[in-house]
Amino acid sequence: MDYKDRIRALREDNDYTQTKIANILNIGQRTYADYEYGKTRIPVDALIKLAKFYDVDMNYISGVSNKRNKFPAE
Repeated sequence: MDYKDRIRALREDNDYTQTKIANILNIGQRTYADYEYGKTRIPVDALIKLAKFYDVDMNYISGVSNKRNKFPAE
């Protein structure tokens, strides 16, 4: 699973709309939809923000690992 599938799955599993997640990232809904559809690559800072929001580590949200670990404490 790559990052675009992972961010969509996380959003759907939590019953969030694309608009809600777009607001968290301070972007438009269409831009966020482009991230999920793979039309636009998601910036690393947005991926980090989503990882913190969903409390998952970067390896999981980026699709590198299927093991769901919590986001590291600061």
